[in-house]
Amino acid sequence: MRLPLIAGNWKMHTTVTEAVALVKSMQERLDEINGVEKVVCPPFISLTAVAELVKDSSIELGAQNMHSEDKGAYTGEVSPLMLSGLCQFVILGHSERREHFGESDVMINKKVQAALKAGLKPILCVGERLEENEAGMTIEVISRQIQADLQGITSAGGLVIAYEPVWAIGTGRAASGEQANDTIGIIRKLIAEIYSDEVAQELRILYGGSVSSANIAEFISQPEIDGALVGGASLRAEEFLSIVEQTARIKGSR
Repeated sequence: MRLPLIAGNWKMHTTVTEAVALVKSMQERLDEINGVEKVVCPPFISLTAVAELVKDSSIELGAQNMHSEDKGAYTGEVSPLMLSGLCQFVILGHSERREHFGESDVMINKKVQAALKAGLKPILCVGERLEENEAGMTIEVISRQIQADLQGITSAGGLVIAYEPVWAIGTGRAASGEQANDTIGIIRKLIAEIYSDEVAQELRILYGGSVSSANIAEFISQPEIDGALVGGASLRAEEFLSIVEQTARIKGSR
């Protein structure tokens, strides 16, 4: 049994004060939920404050990005060594990083390797654009991304994959549970080819893209989907709590 995981990607939202207030508003109820791994990913500036707040709780912490080098003349960047010991997870390869900041699969591969070396758990995002989906290229695109992003990585221990169709991110247009499950099943087969069936069955694969309390049950009820990478809904305490609670009822235990 794979432990379900719900991660909230806050993106470029919340000041430090707002981040602390948001966690405080959810912390007690989140701690009461068992059978689900709960992760919040605030902006860099809030990581230290939130880490202090959740250190004695069941809530874990993730960063939204990082550089592949441990240190150097990279103004404005944050290294894996700076995150190690501060948080447990790091989101890598998000479509917004690929699109707005020109991150290639080569860059993402270096980041995944660096994260694993530093003891961080990468949440590797893959997904196709709308035109690629409509052209029937979903599997081709995702296969290319996964092969490139995991190139040279001999152990997948700690790795999490998030399937996030680009056309569903922030649009309110989520994939159907069946569509997401089928694609994630194919991702699992790819992982089996790269590593082994055992690794593929142990590795958690999330769905992301306009996830909400209204549709989480549709996704989490699917056998291949192990949780969700939640965007906008993770900024609303009651929404995020409902998503985690529904996941616990369906796949975990209260």
